Amino acid sequence: MIFSLSQLSPVEAKANWLLIGITEDGEFDETTQALDEALVGSLTRMKEREDLTGKAGELTIIPDVSQLSADRLVIVGLGKIEKMKIGGFGKAIVTAVRKIASKADQSLNICLPAAAAKALGEEAALERIADVVTVGCSTQGLYKEEQDRHEFTSVTILGAEENKQNQDAIHRGRILGEAINLTRNLVNRHPDDLYPDSFAQISADEAAALGVRGEILDEHMLEDENMGALLAVSRGTDRPPRMVVLKYEGGGEGAPTLALVGKGVTFDSGGLSLKPSAGMITMKSDMAGAATVLGAITAIAKLKLPVNVTGYMGLVENMTGAGAYKLGSVVTARNGKTIEIHNTDAEGRLVLADVLAYAVDQKVDKIVDLATLTGACVVALGEDVVGAFSNDQTWCERVLNSSREVDEDIWQMPMYDFFAEQLKSEFADCKNIGSRWGGAITAAKFLEQFVDETPWVHLDIAGPSYAESKSAHQDAGGTGVMVRALVRLAMEN
Repeated sequence: MIFSLSQLSPVEAKANWLLIGITEDGEFDETTQALDEALVGSLTRMKEREDLTGKAGELTIIPDVSQLSADRLVIVGLGKIEKMKIGGFGKAIVTAVRKIASKADQSLNICLPAAAAKALGEEAALERIADVVTVGCSTQGLYKEEQDRHEFTSVTILGAEENKQNQDAIHRGRILGEAINLTRNLVNRHPDDLYPDSFAQISADEAAALGVRGEILDEHMLEDENMGALLAVSRGTDRPPRMVVLKYEGGGEGAPTLALVGKGVTFDSGGLSLKPSAGMITMKSDMAGAATVLGAITAIAKLKLPVNVTGYMGLVENMTGAGAYKLGSVVTARNGKTIEIHNTDAEGRLVLADVLAYAVDQKVDKIVDLATLTGACVVALGEDVVGAFSNDQTWCERVLNSSREVDEDIWQMPMYDFFAEQLKSEFADCKNIGSRWGGAITAAKFLEQFVDETPWVHLDIAGPSYAESKSAHQDAGGTGVMVRALVRLAMEN
């Protein structure tokens, strides 16, 4: 799919599809007026009949526009100008793209809406267009014989200056879209296709293609590193665990290092605390944290950002085999803490405990971890909001701001010390769960024990990383949430 910019009039530019956006309030912009004139006032008449309202996400397809050089016209509503944000703008564009990308070998022209360029900034709008077109043309049907969407042969954005800044914005957007698609692809793979070793191999291939230094620690190396908590989770499966470390060093020697740590439970049965079928069906997605880290690292490397970022991905299966760890077992984490197991389905925090401790031992400067950690966070914040937890408010504000700048919904949760009281054990240094109350917070307080004084933010992405059902703007399955935010964080680090 080739992206380009053009100053051609939308009336004259040839393509299979012409996409324009209109707002809910105000008059047509100059571009839409020109189209309306070419169409002999049909858009005005549709607006007067309220067949064309501009409400956010509203789609109107005109399949035959003989007065234009394009074959078909699709109009998407952008909502009210004063409420326009980059996320809503992207959702509107991708809604249209998903609708019209049903045939192969089609070309697309997109008019840059004047309202979006003014409200969001031209470069930001162009970046998001390239991003969501790349995502919108992809499909979740990895194992289907026939795909229901196809990439456009070419995408031309009309109405923006053909300068380096705008070209760079489109380049960034394309890379972000590709990174999100990589993350979604991994999350959507079935668990006999994606398991610790195959995930590690995909990571190695991505790193090799980008010239990123990497290391894969197998089960013997993990034993040598005293990662007893992670290894305990993997005892019930015949697929051994892995930890992937990818080092992107664009900042050079001596520059601070940002660690991105991802939970990678490639399938979570719950272990001996077995999940019911309804709770297990989506557990191929319990590695979304690791997938997000890999997606972000690939984007950071492709963009050649002048920063040092290391990705750490702890990869395990949590199964019920003869060697499975048990309720009442006591395991020893890398940092020497002993953990009494009260629920084998609270396994992600055990994996992260060792990986976080490993990252701290590598003297990283700041940490962000991502994990589909708790259903409690979904209960608290719903399915569309990421929960943020931290031991350092200044660092947390930077993570929150990066998320808000790309319009990914996030909310900081409290970290009061009294929540840690629930984790006290009679037989070990701590338990792996607390009570049912404040479960997302007690999980974060558990993790806090493994980061020492390193500034750290934990992102619980259990809700928004996987969509249970499809909507107009996204498929069911992996979403790639927080890839944009992590890349923005790296850009500003």
